[in-house]
Amino acid sequence: MYALVTGASSGIGKAYATILARDYQHDLLLVSNQEQELKAVAKELSEQYGVKALPLYKNLADQNAAEELHRWCEENGIEVDILINNAGMFFWQPLVDLPPQKILTMLNLHMTTLAMLCRFFGEDMCRRRKGWILNMSSMTAWITIPGIQCYNSTKAFVYSFSKSLWYEMKPKGVTITALTPGAIDTPLYGLDDKIRRRLVFFGISYTPERFAKIALKRMFQGKKQAMPGWINHLAVPIIKHLPDWAIFFAMKRLPQYRSIYNN
Repeated sequence: MYALVTGASSGIGKAYATILARDYQHDLLLVSNQEQELKAVAKELSEQYGVKALPLYKNLADQNAAEELHRWCEENGIEVDILINNAGMFFWQPLVDLPPQKILTMLNLHMTTLAMLCRFFGEDMCRRRKGWILNMSSMTAWITIPGIQCYNSTKAFVYSFSKSLWYEMKPKGVTITALTPGAIDTPLYGLDDKIRRRLVFFGISYTPERFAKIALKRMFQGKKQAMPGWINHLAVPIIKHLPDWAIFFAMKRLPQYRSIYNN
């Protein structure tokens, strides 16, 4: 049996793969669109922890990526009992300034491919009556944030979709866990290194290793949803109910929106 980890070449995906290999001695199928980095991670984990770690280069934003990946597994005798849907992207920009293809790439990656991977591999797991699926949502699923309108909307889909699947599949021995992290210390958000270190120090941001360890523990416990970090539980209800004037006040101070208010 293999654990399939998407977006495994760096960040949280690499942390998931490392913990599964080190702490659970689980064989891995690692998927990413960063070919060289992925091969290096697979080689490192295989040599260090004595597990099988197969690298598979694939652009998961392609429309048929999930079906092709599942077919590849069938053709190569790879059975998956753990699916970690971690691959993602992030950008901060008004919708009307975004290239259409960039929007479609995010929608496909965060929603279409994720849903279809759950469909194909979930069917196999239900037939075997055993399996775990972990889907990466975000605390932004509950929050209106101008500039990441596609990101938080797709993460809201992941959250709702995953909770519905938990009820469908749990009677068949398969659990789906929706992870709703706050800030994670990765380059994804483009923050300055000094700011990143401060966020980790004050417990506002989690390192990928710390977050992934908690996330996998919750997944194996069969939890529907998990949001590691005490500060996230405090922040979400507050930010969720911000009045419009507060959101506009914050927008005026963002470089992406200054031109709107200056015209």
